[in-house]
Amino acid sequence: MSIRIVLADDHKLMRDGLKALLEKHTDMEVIAEASDGRALLRLIGELSPEVVVVDVVMPNLNGIEAVRQISAQFPEVRVVALSMHLNRQFVVGMLRAGAAAYLVKDCAFGELYRAISAVVQNHTYLSPRISDTIVEQCVYPAQTSIDTLGSSALTSREREILQLLAEGMDTNQIAGQLHVSVKTVGTHRQHIMSKLKIYSLAELTKYAIREGITSL
Repeated sequence: MSIRIVLADDHKLMRDGLKALLEKHTDMEVIAEASDGRALLRLIGELSPEVVVVDVVMPNLNGIEAVRQISAQFPEVRVVALSMHLNRQFVVGMLRAGAAAYLVKDCAFGELYRAISAVVQNHTYLSPRISDTIVEQCVYPAQTSIDTLGSSALTSREREILQLLAEGMDTNQIAGQLHVSVKTVGTHRQHIMSKLKIYSLAELTKYAIREGITSL
């Protein structure tokens, strides 16, 4: 049987290229594509793929937060992170969220094929170029990225709302997107600002961009 795969990347050209390459192998089948993390979660619930290939930075719900939710809701699904980013905050963030593999986008296609083959056998796979990042994290854990800069104090819902705020949505739009009340969104916004000690939307946006929560 073919390995059932969902691709998630906000660039259609990238998705098209990956699909064409993967489907040259009879043991792999791309069953759906998503342009953001929220659409990815919906497709997983509907289609039950074995593997998802996920970009780190996507609109609406970024890759790290999407993988956290996949790990919680669909623990049987294996995640391959595919990104242009090599810095620690992205690599460590995706692995801690639950990704089983991390590749850089300029890798050879054979490496993606090997990574997917590995994760379906419950192995992990890292691009050789990622190794230094992981070693550095083990040797200098106190200097690591997101968790030392405050956003680890945010709940999953607060991270979602921070991304949507940074991407220009107002309180009413966020409430509609997440199917919660305007009052609930306002409360989360206050908690985000209090935890991060950032009290303007402009500074929240800068923070979200710096931490890779959004790509804007």
